[in-house]
Amino acid sequence: MGGDQVTGREEAVGRAAGAGLLLLGVRHHGPGSARAVRAALEEARPRVVLIEGPPEADALIALAADEEMRPPVALLAHAVDEPGRSAFWPLAEFSPEWVAIRWTLEHDVPARFIDLPATHTLAWERHEDEAGGEGESPLDAETADSEGDSGLEPESESGPADVRIDPLGVLAETAGYDDPERWWEDVVEHRGVGKGDALAPFTVLEEAMGALREAYGSGGHDRDLVREAYMRLQVRAAQREFEDGVAVVCGAWHVPALRRKTTVAADKALLKGLPKVKTDMTWVPWTHRRLSRVSGYGAGIDSPGWYGHLFSAPDRPVERWMTKVAGLLRAEDRLVSSAHVIEAVRLAETLAAMRGRPLPGLSETTDAVRAVMCEGSDVPLALVQDRLVVGDVLGEVPSTAPAVPLQRDLARLQRRLRLKPEALERELELDLRKETDADRSRLLHRLRLLGVAWGEPAASRGSTGTFRETWRLRWEPELSVRVAEAGVWGTTVLSAATAKAEADAVAARGLADVTALAERCLLAELPDALPTVMRILADRAALDTDVGQLAQALPALVRSLRYGDVRGTDTGALGEVAAGLAERVFVGLPPACAALDADGAEEMRRHVDAVHGAVGLLGDAPAAGQGHLRARWQSVLRVLCGRDTVPGVIRGRAVRLLLDDGELAQDEAARLMGLVLSPGTPPADAAAWIEGFVGGGSGGGMLLVHDERLLGLVDAWLTGVPAEAFTDVLPLLRRTFSAYEPGVRRTLGELVRRGPGAGSGATGAGSGTPGFAAELDPVRADAVLPVLRLLLGLEEKAEHIGNDLVGVAG
Repeated sequence: MGGDQVTGREEAVGRAAGAGLLLLGVRHHGPGSARAVRAALEEARPRVVLIEGPPEADALIALAADEEMRPPVALLAHAVDEPGRSAFWPLAEFSPEWVAIRWTLEHDVPARFIDLPATHTLAWERHEDEAGGEGESPLDAETADSEGDSGLEPESESGPADVRIDPLGVLAETAGYDDPERWWEDVVEHRGVGKGDALAPFTVLEEAMGALREAYGSGGHDRDLVREAYMRLQVRAAQREFEDGVAVVCGAWHVPALRRKTTVAADKALLKGLPKVKTDMTWVPWTHRRLSRVSGYGAGIDSPGWYGHLFSAPDRPVERWMTKVAGLLRAEDRLVSSAHVIEAVRLAETLAAMRGRPLPGLSETTDAVRAVMCEGSDVPLALVQDRLVVGDVLGEVPSTAPAVPLQRDLARLQRRLRLKPEALERELELDLRKETDADRSRLLHRLRLLGVAWGEPAASRGSTGTFRETWRLRWEPELSVRVAEAGVWGTTVLSAATAKAEADAVAARGLADVTALAERCLLAELPDALPTVMRILADRAALDTDVGQLAQALPALVRSLRYGDVRGTDTGALGEVAAGLAERVFVGLPPACAALDADGAEEMRRHVDAVHGAVGLLGDAPAAGQGHLRARWQSVLRVLCGRDTVPGVIRGRAVRLLLDDGELAQDEAARLMGLVLSPGTPPADAAAWIEGFVGGGSGGGMLLVHDERLLGLVDAWLTGVPAEAFTDVLPLLRRTFSAYEPGVRRTLGELVRRGPGAGSGATGAGSGTPGFAAELDPVRADAVLPVLRLLLGLEEKAEHIGNDLVGVAG
């Protein structure tokens, strides 16, 4: 290969005179390369510019001049019949390819992409996947491409497909550097382009890459040979059309291969038999974060924000950078003055001089910011790294860019609802009683159902009411692929979500999956999909005999009823299915609770809690003509707490639930506890009963605090547990009591320390309980009524509220 190389210096002279092919080898997303490309194009004035990229995007080049186009953006190619199989070609403002495109548009010079067509790239990936090879995933196609060309190791979720060299690493090591990034900054990014020197950087890089390819061949990636053969064919075609006025902007790694003398027949032979797939291509927004390797998928640079600053700063880049950092830290309420900026600049320049660098780089500015503005702390420095060094800049594409119908409908809804996609995560509080907020909620739920996770539900900090929702919104570039994938379900968000819900209902494996889907249909307000989902739900519920599955499904149905009520949705059919499902749980639960091991008993206890909460929300809805749901459930709980075959944790929880609902008197609860804690009960069973009664976050600690009789029973039983059984019950008891808040544990310890004789032990409200009198004091109870009336704003109902409060206190 070395004999086919053209001497760099001589070739540079010929190119400058316009007599030869102008090859501009670059590092993708390198601001130094971008500046050099612009200077070289200004000096050479070629008649056509060929750019490394998919030829299918030639028709999209003109959109780069649109006023609405804001980099970073990416070319997105996806298979028409399989939208999830896709690839990206990201371009930032400081990408040499973007600079070349903009130069051609400004000077009315044709531009063409000359890399291997995406129709072959995507088909090649699918062929490798079907063959069971270790090929890259479709979303990583661009990663291996650009990172390899730029001299960075390929980095993707699926890992590198081949072992290939790191050109920058080899060159940096040869130059005596231990950091390839620092070497690149010193020799390229910090080197200005002087007059008459525009082609020198490309000459040097071509010579260096030629030496590397002479030593390493294709560098371990055979696909490069095919891509380079296609590029050579396109270069020859352009030379026949434009003669010597041809400039090529490509990865520096490819320059020696494009300069190489080969025959047309040999290049066509490499391309023979390549698989094809029908492909669509468009522009999509991209982010600086996605240009960084820290995101898991990147295009080969660690600091896109820093590179963007270097490219856009007209002069004094270090001073301007320190000013940006100071502004960010001030916005975060940190004390940073102009004196800090001055000292940070001086320190960065001193560090660069000590390290033998021509100008301060990112490492010097970072060290200076840490020492001067962050006072040695890495906590505020992490903010600088995230917000400025990497950055959250989100690009924009014009509305005239090609898009699937679903994408256009989504863009229309985003504009109407004033939900602009943003790269920086933000919280969105919605009040579903407002029409716009309700529409926003429906859109976000529909997108989630389609797999477009633009928003993630979050816990509301201000209210727990069902009329409020909180979302965390963050737009990622990959969501454009998800939208394209979802386009197979329909042309609008509503129709696509409806079709997807119906398909998911048919494909659902378990009853709980169908009930969760019904809940999502109500949240997304999909009235056309709900009948299909409900029919499948009713069929699955009628055939399912697993009580655990039925118990898991019931809470989701009940939540759906609440959501439907808030949104004004007709949930009559859902209520009938929920009532029937509850009845089946009531019938099957007692037998299902028999003969369970410890793990099975704990899982069933959680099911009991879930069903109890669901029945409480359902209220008094009729259950198949057999009385009211609440009454039926209480009878089931009575059966559970009285059967010896039921594990203790479930019996204890049943007693506690009845006590909380007022269906079991305290005397009866104390009697049942006394029976369980009698000497005839094995200690492990008694401990499990206690766990069910006062454990599991059910507020049992406060119950023991205010009812010394129950505390006394537990205390007497615990002190009487034999030594040989104590080690067996200790872990369960520790788990039970360690879940209480520190104040509750402290109070219980004080009560136990005082001993059973300190209080009356008769009732929970007896004179022996701290803070409680023997009987209700009406005068003190009446004193709180004016305050309650003021808080509730119910002056006209004061007498009624007062009577209720006195009744409750009594």
